Amino acid sequence: MTLKETITQLPSSAGVYQYFDKEGHLLYIGKAKNLSNRVKSYWQFTPILGPSTKLSVRITKMIEQTHSLNYIVVNSEHDALILENSLIKQLNPKYNILLRDDKTYPYIYLDTDEKYPRFDITRKILKSKSITYYGPYSIGARDILDSVYELCKLVQKKSCLKSHKLCLYYQIDKCLGPCELPISKERYQKELDLATSLIKNKKLLLKELESKMSFYAEEMRFEEAAELRDRCERIGRSEIKSKIDFATNENYDIFAVRNSTTRAVIVRIFMRNGKIISSSHDYINIKEEEFFEDELYLRAILDYYKEEKPPIVAPILIAKTIESQESLETHLCKVFEKKANISTPQRGKRKDLIDLALLNAEELLKKDKKTDHRVIPLQIQELCKLEKLPSRVECFDNSHISGVATVGAMIVYEDGKFDKKSYRTYHLEAKDEYGQMRETLTRRVNSFKKSSPPDLWVLDGGATLLKLALEILGSNAINLEVIAISKEKIDTKTHRAKGKANDILYTKDKILRLKNSDKRLQWTQNLRDEAHRAAITFHKKTKLKLDQESKLLAIKGISQAKIVKLLQYFGTFEELKKISLEEISTVLSTKDANIIKMFYK
Repeated sequence: MTLKETITQLPSSAGVYQYFDKEGHLLYIGKAKNLSNRVKSYWQFTPILGPSTKLSVRITKMIEQTHSLNYIVVNSEHDALILENSLIKQLNPKYNILLRDDKTYPYIYLDTDEKYPRFDITRKILKSKSITYYGPYSIGARDILDSVYELCKLVQKKSCLKSHKLCLYYQIDKCLGPCELPISKERYQKELDLATSLIKNKKLLLKELESKMSFYAEEMRFEEAAELRDRCERIGRSEIKSKIDFATNENYDIFAVRNSTTRAVIVRIFMRNGKIISSSHDYINIKEEEFFEDELYLRAILDYYKEEKPPIVAPILIAKTIESQESLETHLCKVFEKKANISTPQRGKRKDLIDLALLNAEELLKKDKKTDHRVIPLQIQELCKLEKLPSRVECFDNSHISGVATVGAMIVYEDGKFDKKSYRTYHLEAKDEYGQMRETLTRRVNSFKKSSPPDLWVLDGGATLLKLALEILGSNAINLEVIAISKEKIDTKTHRAKGKANDILYTKDKILRLKNSDKRLQWTQNLRDEAHRAAITFHKKTKLKLDQESKLLAIKGISQAKIVKLLQYFGTFEELKKISLEEISTVLSTKDANIIKMFYK
């Protein structure tokens, strides 16, 4: 069936459509209340099939590249919105905006049902009506909580009350000791009230911390003073400085977007009880003709709220009315389990909040221009003929010794630095390098729904592993660029001259031999070396644990050879602990299986 025939025969149902180019690469994923009407609006049918004259430059360029169309019918516009967002995250189409800030920001909470309540951190709703939430905090939640326990005499740990015995916290005057002493609820409530005021008022909290920091400095306790200094800095960074104070209990989540010709920024500000408590932002690389502001607002809101009701449901303020606002509100009503309110205020204090968010977005763009980390990535994009600027890169490596403690590691590089919170490690079953990389990359692809694809993969390996990665991505219809780096080999052996090997870059189209002094090669080597370090570190940790478990099992009569056989079959000791006696008996004797099950009881 031709493209024109597919378009003319589209149903009038709600659904999701996908545009592909002539090579089968996914260009765009869109949603529609009426598939037929929506898709036809992109095209003119006479004298020949082509882009509609009413389209933007970005969409016209996309339609000119479109060679085929697929679609999925769903029950409602809401279902189409959810499916579209899920597919974009997994498949990374060329013309869709992809936000990678899929974190769930933490809240500090207090459960007043407990006899002696204490504050803790959560990222989701807890099933109790007696819980009070404070947040969300884009940064500094743990620092705020640590500071509260530093300054208030509360029960410090969950396990403290169970011991019924005074501990070190009481001795250093950081706890009233209700585990053993008859502390009245009124006395404990005073400490709770102080802690609550510190959480609600960051200025008061910082003032108390700075006073304590000065005391430590005067006592020449410089390490403790430095720790408090760093903590104050992190707590301060989580809040946009503002004189806006509603003097009410109003809550708002504010979203604003600003862009230059090459970069956009989305700013989120959170107001709780009439005060701004935290903020966050994300940069998105754009091409001027490809930027679509409405889509960025939509992705930012969908990614922030996800599919789970937030602990505090607040009205949403945005800087402009967007195309999909009605369907977005319908979706959020289901997530929030109450009416969702998205508005664009035109005057008053709520408009001041929008103006503050836009002002901060503009300042972030100016700051970004001064500290541009895209110079080398831009050069890599040009060198390797990449479609996207590689602002977020994932690099992979594997490690093992004679097939034992086989692991894989993924490191992440974004905006000029390694994002260590996004690193991932894998226990692997495959014993050869090719199989290990297949397993590692496949597991990463399977996690794209939860953690979106990067702009580029870098592999520690040659053309064979590059081809493997492209096959894995192609079989899953994922639009993601790949390059590989390996050491030069002569007569199948790595060539070393004066202790150094010349590294070679591989792209899907060519082999690149750069000088050792080339900054582009050094950038790629830096990624490869960090992935290698991460893999080796995890391998050593795994091997140490394996050796310790092996020694304990050896005492019970299970030999090293039997342990290796078990790990080759089941993967890890953690998995071995979960499986049944019958499953172990398929690999070893019933006697050995009984020993192992008794050992892990």
